[in-house]
Amino acid sequence: MTTSEWRAPSLEGQIGRLASLYFPEFATAPSAGPSAAPAITPTVPSALSPQVVPAAAASLGHVVTRVPTGPWAPEIPAPAADAEEYRPRLVRLGEEHSTPPTVGTRADRRPTRGRSQAFVGARSVESVREDFPILAEVVDGKPLVWLDNAATTQRPRAVIDRLVRYYEHENSNVHRAAHALAARSTDAYEASRRTVAGFIGAGSPDEIVFVRGTTEGINLVARSFVRPRLAPGDEVVLTRLEHHANIVPWQIVAAETGAVIKVAPIDDDGQIELGAYSRLFTPRTRFASFAHVANALGTITPAAEMIAIAHSHGVPVLLDAAQSAPHLPLDVRALDVDFLVFSGHKILGPTGIGVVYGKGELLEEAEPYQGGGNMIADVTFEQTIYQPAPAKFEAGTGNIADAVGLAAAIEYVRGLGIENIAAYEHALLVYGTEALRRVPGVRIVGTAAQKATVLSFVLDGHSVEEVGQALSREGIAVRAGHHCAQPALRRFGLEATVRPSIAFYNTCDELDALADVVRNVAGGGVW
Repeated sequence: MTTSEWRAPSLEGQIGRLASLYFPEFATAPSAGPSAAPAITPTVPSALSPQVVPAAAASLGHVVTRVPTGPWAPEIPAPAADAEEYRPRLVRLGEEHSTPPTVGTRADRRPTRGRSQAFVGARSVESVREDFPILAEVVDGKPLVWLDNAATTQRPRAVIDRLVRYYEHENSNVHRAAHALAARSTDAYEASRRTVAGFIGAGSPDEIVFVRGTTEGINLVARSFVRPRLAPGDEVVLTRLEHHANIVPWQIVAAETGAVIKVAPIDDDGQIELGAYSRLFTPRTRFASFAHVANALGTITPAAEMIAIAHSHGVPVLLDAAQSAPHLPLDVRALDVDFLVFSGHKILGPTGIGVVYGKGELLEEAEPYQGGGNMIADVTFEQTIYQPAPAKFEAGTGNIADAVGLAAAIEYVRGLGIENIAAYEHALLVYGTEALRRVPGVRIVGTAAQKATVLSFVLDGHSVEEVGQALSREGIAVRAGHHCAQPALRRFGLEATVRPSIAFYNTCDELDALADVVRNVAGGGVW
């Protein structure tokens, strides 16, 4: 069954399905009736093999002990008489529940290190948080709660130290000198390219081009590969979910060439309507580009299916992995994607560095994006001979230090295990969705069956700015706005949402604190 063939009847059905899928030991079967979600085989995120997420959850060794209420919910021990509210904990999978879940008062549910007994792979979340210096920051007298990870992630000490080491011991331009520091810098830069290639399953480091970020990467592909192949009336297929960075470059090349942009619709849950997507392709379609994870809604698109549909029409595809590379396993060869782009700063790395992956033969066909030093083999006033890819697309002095920092970030992610990260973040997503859902007046925006890390919502009677400011006064950082995804939000009749977004260093404590503030705003209180 494809993603577009099933629509959950309600958010409760969605959360119930997720909980029963990933935490079966705590969920009973849904009761029969018109409101019960149908029993289906789960659609696993397309970048993964069908076994990855369940296997990751098993190997991770933790689940959420409290899941949403409903006919399938487990019995939860009553809270202690002196506790205002039940506070869950995370436990290792297989741990015997010989004692009831821990209980705490509202006061001790403020975000603190180690309150949730949770693990990312073999490491406790408490120890992971200690790797990130900024998480100890105090903002206006309140501990920082960083829930703006879809905008940018924080950096572990390993990345910060690697940047310092580069500037202290390796700093030089690359590929241009015979001295020792040039050799060190070049070695570090090219080693970073190999690290990126291995992380996404590329066949060769020569398929990796360093750019400033996802936005520049999409522009590079649009201008270097797609624009020369467009004629008036040719078509580029996008989706309603896209970030502006995956809309505007295509509008520019369409205006320059007379090409046409076609847009796949999304359903009421924020899922791609695959049937409609498939029908957009015609003999005039030249390219397709879509997000792997929607930045405003968190929807995980069925990438493998969408790529296969495009390829069945002979159409190459770009996958925007800005929001998936930090959270889900990627394998470009398994997906058979033609181009893939992502940003370093969303995967614990520095700002100003990003990646374009392209199949080798397509990079060779593409025209240079910029001209200048480093990308040339020979120059006369009559002609220029270009270097082969990837150097052909890296004119001038590249962002050498931040490429090295990106490699350090990827190695940190590898150390935790991307499958472990995906499973823990999914547990937080389920928990946080239910915590917000219990607040009167909250509307969750984006309830796809497959989601990652994003909890967009609006609150009846209150602007997103009001909610965002109330959260900020408590040290809780979220995004409040249109998230550079106005067409996606307008599908739901909205111009903006509040968007908490999760990373593996977040905790249930922090999601409780988020819900507490929103509940207070909903009740008319001044937090």
